[in-house]
Order: sequence, then structure tokens, then C-alpha cells
Amino acid sequence: MLTRPEIQSLRMRALRLHGERFASVGDAVTWFGAMQAQDLSSGLWSLGMRLQAADATAGPPGSVTQAVVESALERREALRTWPMRGTVHLVPSADARWMLTLMGVKPLRDAARRRAFLGIDEDTVTRSNAALVEALAGGGRLTRAACLEAVAAAGIEAPGQVGYHLLWYASQVGLTCIAPNVGKEQTFVLLDEWAPHQRDLGHEEALAEIARRYVRSHGPVNVKDLARWTGLGVRDCRAGVVGAGEDVVEVATEDGPMLVSGDVAASLAGGVAPAGGWVIPPGFDEYMLGYGDRSAFLDDGHLDAVVPGSNGVFRATLVRAGRVVGTWKRSLKATRCVVEVEPLVRLGTRERAAAQKAFEPYGEFVGLPVEVSWGS
Repeated sequence: MLTRPEIQSLRMRALRLHGERFASVGDAVTWFGAMQAQDLSSGLWSLGMRLQAADATAGPPGSVTQAVVESALERREALRTWPMRGTVHLVPSADARWMLTLMGVKPLRDAARRRAFLGIDEDTVTRSNAALVEALAGGGRLTRAACLEAVAAAGIEAPGQVGYHLLWYASQVGLTCIAPNVGKEQTFVLLDEWAPHQRDLGHEEALAEIARRYVRSHGPVNVKDLARWTGLGVRDCRAGVVGAGEDVVEVATEDGPMLVSGDVAASLAGGVAPAGGWVIPPGFDEYMLGYGDRSAFLDDGHLDAVVPGSNGVFRATLVRAGRVVGTWKRSLKATRCVVEVEPLVRLGTRERAAAQKAFEPYGEFVGLPVEVSWGS
């Protein structure tokens, strides 16, 4: 039977925050299936910290630059869209459409109520989609502001949340997706032009595939975790687990039956080694957002420090041996990156020195030396 510390260690390896790292952005996003990325800088570091350097198979996590990750996104190894729960994720470019089809049913159903609240009728949505297709056709890539100008030129008023909803809806139904930024501005493209070679999965096959990817990248987990992550119903999630066959295996844990990948299940006879070391996941990372129950990573009473006021905005975390021991935030200056750390537990001088070393790869990533300051 797996203990809670063993669950924690297995999850750190599944999340690739300990042990093996990925050779490419495409490999990373394919492993996960989808990675939370509503905040772009957070999503870029979520990828960067899991990649190995191009010239090495070992070394510190994150020993790549942000430019390397951005170049991979320009090569379309992954793209951003709203595949599940109405939230932006990074997904493999070729998998965007089947994910939208599988997990977009509930967000689209809820969209009707949102449109009623915003005063948007179906004709407005249809005309807005047509205007976006016309503006982007032929390889167009427009900023959010330019997309809204195209909508306005079609005679559609789209102030504030109306405009956001129209742009979201076009991506949710698979017309558009989010391309890499131009400068600091978000851009949109037509999905069929940006990623024309889409995988075609039937409903049952898609359920099995998303179950397989979630369990291998987050396990040990249970069906309720899968349902929460995908936004699918528990019945569909159970069908997906069955469809995944031997790739998903149930194991006994002190928190009840859980699911792991077949490879992990086969390795358990040899025991589970602790997942040590320090890592610094960004706020919107699968480490924190991939689970409903975060007790494997977070001590009682620390959740409010990570999500102040339960407002849905997660702070970046300082993690020691799999558990959160602090939060951090950055400020990019002209010549340095200032990182302010707020410890949640007592950290001695040696521990603080070790923690500061964990920020060095982040300095390489953003191209600036890191200056760490400590709160009380």
C-alpha cells in the first residue's frame, strides 16, 4: 500500500519536477496532454523548468532560455487554446481539435447563459465568427486589439467582456487559437491554418487518451481528480480509464484506491525513492492546479498564502522535497531579476542558500542574474 509520502514522490516524478526531463517542448506538452497556461510567463517557465539543456542530458532543471521555449511555440510544437474548463492551456498542436470536441461541451453549454447575461444574441456570434475568419484567412495573425477592430468593422459593438467572450467563443468552437505573442501582445490565428494536421479521435478513443495522459503525468490520482481536471463527468472518466487498458492501473494507497500508469505500477515492487531537492514552480503550474486535494504538497493552513483570499490567483511556490515551504514573486529590472521569497516554514541559513541555488536556472531562463530577498 502506498503511503502519502510515496504518493507525493510519485507525483513529483510524474510531473517531471524530479528526475527525468524532456528533450523538447513538444515532448513535454504531449506527456501532459494539456498544461495550464492562462498566464503566459507562467506557462513558459512551466515548460522551461522541465526541459533539459540542448547540449546535456543532466544538469539543473530550467537550464534553457525563454527564447528556446518561445522558438518551439513559433515552430508550433504546442499552441494555446481553451480545451477544458474554459481555461487557457498549452496543448500539442495536432491534438487541439479533438480536445476541444471532447472537453468543450460543458463550456459551450454554459456560454449560452453567459451570452444572455452580456446581451449577445446568436446572430452577433455568427457575424463575429465570420468577421474573424475573413480577417485571419490566408495566414493572418492579428493581435487581440486588431481582432476586435475586425469585429467592430463588421458592425458589432464589443466593449469589455463582450469582446473577450466573442474571441473566446471563436477558439472554443475551433475556428481560432492563440498564437505566440508579438512583442507583449497576444495574437490569434485560424486553427486550421496554424495547425492543419489534426489527429482525428473518436469519442471513446479520446476519452481513453486523455485519461492515459492525465494519469501518467499526475498520478497517483483518482477518477474524481480526472473529472475535475478535464471538466468531464465521472461516468465519462471511468469509461476513459477502462478504455486506456493496461496503460492505467489501480493501486492501493492509504488514501484509498488510486490510478497510476502501467509503467509505474510495474516498478512499485522495487519501492518508491523520495523525491528530494528544490524546485520553484510558477503559480499557474500543474503542480498546484492539477489536483483538487493538494494536501500531498501543502501543509494545513498554507493554502491561503498560496491563493490569498481564495481568489483563484496562485502564487509561485518554493518547493523542498515535494512540499511547499514558501511563495515567491519576481520583478524584472533593467539589469537583474529581483525575487522576493516569503517562507511558510522556518528555513535555516543552509536551507536558504540551497533554495537560492534553485533560482539560478530561472535567471538563465529570463536572461538576467537573480537577486533573492527573504521575507520574515
